[in-house]
Amino acid sequence: MKIFLANPRGFCAGVIRAIETVRLALKEYGAPVYVLHEIVHNRHVILELEEQGAIFVERLSDIPLGAVAIFSAHGVSREVELKAVDLGLRIIDSTCPLVAKVHRMIENYHRQGYDVVIIGHHRHPEVEGTAGRDHGPVHIVATPEEVESIQVRDHGRVAYVTQTTLSQDDLAGVRNALQERFPEIRGPSSNVCYATQNRQNAVKVLAKNVDVIFVVGSKNSSNSNRLREVGMRHGTAGYLIDDASDIDPAFLDGVRLAGVTAGASAPERLVEGVIRWLQNHGATTFHEMDGKEEKMYFRPAKIDV
Repeated sequence: MKIFLANPRGFCAGVIRAIETVRLALKEYGAPVYVLHEIVHNRHVILELEEQGAIFVERLSDIPLGAVAIFSAHGVSREVELKAVDLGLRIIDSTCPLVAKVHRMIENYHRQGYDVVIIGHHRHPEVEGTAGRDHGPVHIVATPEEVESIQVRDHGRVAYVTQTTLSQDDLAGVRNALQERFPEIRGPSSNVCYATQNRQNAVKVLAKNVDVIFVVGSKNSSNSNRLREVGMRHGTAGYLIDDASDIDPAFLDGVRLAGVTAGASAPERLVEGVIRWLQNHGATTFHEMDGKEEKMYFRPAKIDV
């Protein structure tokens, strides 16, 4: 069996920024610091940061008065920001800059009197945060069928933004349905972030060369789930695994060429663990594929609170 490794894969600039922000806050203020929701969607990253003194909570009310409160990379609503201030929390905002860009877009559309449609997954933290950035009308749609149920004030003043971790295939169908129903709709070609798109492109190439793809990423990671789906759309079976312990040897039945990639919130050490597991189960050769070099870097969030 031969291993093909996708490139690029793993941590993106926004994830690196968010994790580094938590570590810097711990260094500056000491443990504990509190993080609203998972800083990124990866079980191993969360466990590591908990061991260092981070406490992850789902409600602002779970954070003690005056404590350091870090917003996750997915962003939060304006209401959450204001409530954190009212509670006297010391706020550090680690929202990914690319998500923050979408926030500014939706605020600008509302200032111009537009209804805004968010193409994204219901109840995803990024979508919920984006939907709550302004008081203007917002509609969330995840499928082309949902477009038909949208009720807007003026069919000539509708705009859309997108969740940053979608697949282009999912996005295209919903966008086409929106453009058909609202011919004058405004919006970007895509808000899908560079890292999400690069990893999906790499999986499309990988799928042409392997019999199965192992995507390293947690089950609640949107971009990791999309990678598995992209591979399957191109005819290659895929498995989403947190780490090598999730691999069933039966997954390798009849496999001569195994592909490995990782979602944008998965550490490289987990990929290395999967490769070692495959080598211990019959893989004899290894090939890292060519891919687009990523040079994007975001400075950690300001921690002087």
